[in-house]
Amino acid sequence: MEKIKNPGVYIVEENAFPSSVVEVATAIPAFIGYTEKIPAAGADGLLRISSLREFERWFGGPADYRFRIRKATGEGDKSRSEADKKEERGEKLAKFDMHLNLIGDKEAYYVSRVGTVFRLYEAMRFFFQNGGGACYIISVGDYKDQIRDERLADGLRRLENEPEPTLVLLPDAVSLDTAEAFYSLCRKEIAHCGQMGNRMAILDVYQGYKAFQNPAGEKSVVDRFREGVGTESLSYAAAYYPWLETTIVQESELSFQNLTDDSLALLVEMISGELALTDHPENELESEAVRKERVLSMVKQLPDYTSAVVNSWDDDQDTFGKLSPANLHRTLLAMSQSYKALMGLLQKYLNQLPPAAAMAGLYTLVDSTSGVWKAPANLSLNSVMAPSVPISTEEQEYLNTPLDGKAVNAIRSFIGEGVLVWGARTLDGNSNEWRYIHVRRTVMVLEQSMLAAVKAYTFEPNQAATWITVKSMLENYLTQQWKMGALVGASPLEAFSVRVGLGETMTDEDIQSGIMRVSASVAVNRPAEFIEISFAQPMQKT
Repeated sequence: MEKIKNPGVYIVEENAFPSSVVEVATAIPAFIGYTEKIPAAGADGLLRISSLREFERWFGGPADYRFRIRKATGEGDKSRSEADKKEERGEKLAKFDMHLNLIGDKEAYYVSRVGTVFRLYEAMRFFFQNGGGACYIISVGDYKDQIRDERLADGLRRLENEPEPTLVLLPDAVSLDTAEAFYSLCRKEIAHCGQMGNRMAILDVYQGYKAFQNPAGEKSVVDRFREGVGTESLSYAAAYYPWLETTIVQESELSFQNLTDDSLALLVEMISGELALTDHPENELESEAVRKERVLSMVKQLPDYTSAVVNSWDDDQDTFGKLSPANLHRTLLAMSQSYKALMGLLQKYLNQLPPAAAMAGLYTLVDSTSGVWKAPANLSLNSVMAPSVPISTEEQEYLNTPLDGKAVNAIRSFIGEGVLVWGARTLDGNSNEWRYIHVRRTVMVLEQSMLAAVKAYTFEPNQAATWITVKSMLENYLTQQWKMGALVGASPLEAFSVRVGLGETMTDEDIQSGIMRVSASVAVNRPAEFIEISFAQPMQKT
C-alpha cells in the first residue's frame, strides 16, 4: 500500500483465497510419421488437429494401395524375382503371400503388397474411431520417401519444444526394414519420454501379427521385443499385443485399380477360367450365357485399364465403348466369385493394423469420461473384429508377469463380450510404484499441474507468507483430486501431504541460496487387477 498522506478512510482489497492450480491436459497424443503432403504451417513442422477431416485437409489421404498377383510355380512361390523381393522390402510378406485358389486345382495364385507400407493415415482413422480428439502431427516426409528410422527420430527431436503432448506414437515404425532398426527407435522414443517427464510412449510389437509361440523353436516376437526395448525409463512406455483385424478400410475403397499393371493379365486368366462358357446345361437360360459372354469380353479388356488411363476417366460414366472403372468393378463383384474373394483378401490385409493408435484413442476416451486415474483396460475397441492372434489364459500370464517385468498388455477376445483390452501395465512391471499405466500418467499430471502453478512464485520472497500460500494452493488442488477419486484414503490426510518451510523441507543454507523446496506425497489408486473370491462350506449345525 502506498504511503498515506491525507486523512480519511481507505479501502484495501486483499486476496482471501490462494491462487488455484490449473490442471494440464492429460491425453494429447503426438503422431510422427509420413503423410501425402507436408503443410507449410506449424512451428518446426508440427501441427495440432482435432479431427480426421482436419488431418486430410493439411496432410492428405492414404498412400497408394498396390498389390501384385503372381502365379505359383511350386512349393513356396519361386516365381518371385530378386527385383520383386527388393520392391516389397517395406513389408515382411511371409504371412501376406496370400494363397488364392478358386478355380479348381488347376492353378494357384499368390497376392502380395508392393511398395512401402505407410501407416500413419490408417492409424489416424483408428485413433478417431476409438474416441480420439485433439492431437499433434509431425510429418517427417511424404510418400515418395522410404521410411527411415533417422527421419522418425528427428521427429522426436522436433517434439521436444512442445510441452502439451502427453503420448507419443510412431505408427510407421513397424514398417521399418529390420527389427533392429525398430527396437533402436523404440529405445529413443522411450528415452525421449523419460527425459521430458510429461509423456508416455505407446508401442506396438514388431510383426505383432505373428503367433505367440514360434513352432520352429525361435524366440517369439514378444521375447524379441522385450530384449530390444532396453532397460531405461521403462515406466514411461506401454506396449500392446497382438495386432488387430479391423474394419477401417472399407470394401468401396478397393478395386482392380489397386493391382499392378502386370497383374491385370493374370486377373483376366483367373476370372476367364471361372466364367468359361463350356458344358452349359441344356436348360440354362440363353440370356445368362449371353450375359457371361459380355462380362468375359469386358474382362479381357482389363489390361487396357492401366493407372495412367483410368485416372483420366470419370468414375461413373462409361467412356469409349468401355465400362467406367467403377461400373466394371461393380459388375465383376456381382459376376465373379474369384474377383470378390480377391477384393476381400486385399481388404483383410489392409485392415490388419497395430493397436497403438486405437489405444491412444481409448486413453483420450477414458480421461474424458472417467479420469486419468482410471486404468485403460477392460474396454472394448471400436472397428475391431478380432485379435490377429488368439491369446490363452496361460499366454496372458507370461505377457503380464514375466520375470524381467517387461509386461506386454494383451488384447483378447471373450465370448459374449467381444474384443477387450486386458492389461494395464507399463514396461516397468517389477516396480511397485510405476507398474500401472494410470499411476504413471496420474503422477505426471499432478507433477506438471503443480509445477506450472508454483512457477508463478518464482522470485517471490522466500519466507513464511509465501510458503503458506503455496502450501494452501497445492492442498486445495490435491483435495479436489481426492474428491474426484484420483487419490485413495478415507480423508485428505490419508490421501496426500504437502510440506514446505524452514526446518521442514529447507535449511538456512537453502534460503540463503534462494531455494524453496516443496515436498508432496500422494496415494494414487491401484486397480483390482487380481480378484479372488473364496468359498467355504461350513459344517451343518444341529
